[in-house]
Amino acid sequence: MNPGTQAALQLRDIHLPGPPSFWPPAPGWWFLAAVAIALLVWVSMVALRRYRIHRRRQAVLAALVRIEERFAGERSPERLASISLLLRRLALMCYPREQVAALSGNAWLRFLDESGGDGRFANGPGRVLASGPYQRSLSAELDTAGLVALVREWVQKNSGGLA
Repeated sequence: MNPGTQAALQLRDIHLPGPPSFWPPAPGWWFLAAVAIALLVWVSMVALRRYRIHRRRQAVLAALVRIEERFAGERSPERLASISLLLRRLALMCYPREQVAALSGNAWLRFLDESGGDGRFANGPGRVLASGPYQRSLSAELDTAGLVALVREWVQKNSGGLA
């Protein structure tokens, strides 16, 4: 062989290919990303719902405090009417309108007991809500502190349905 052809026939050594590229990722990474995004969306929705429930519960409790401040020390039917109206508004937000809207008197108290009152609306301090808002004056045996505590407890139990 002549030297010119020998230089032309010199072969280079075997070269390995470069590292795999980052993009596009393998199918497993796409699946993992989809699961992570779905989980993030679900956690965000749950957190948002809990935040809204907490905010509305705080608004209802603040309205109850405003009622208490407005009628401080007073035994008035307006106070009972305000508390009853607050309970009815919350009940209408949490339960179907057909179930709550037409209730009054003892049926209203039974509903409140069944939805978290544990019998203390019909047989405890909450019984004044049936007729108290419609009387001219209230009796001295009205347990306003017990009624407010009962209403607070009912609000805590039932404000979970606010979304």
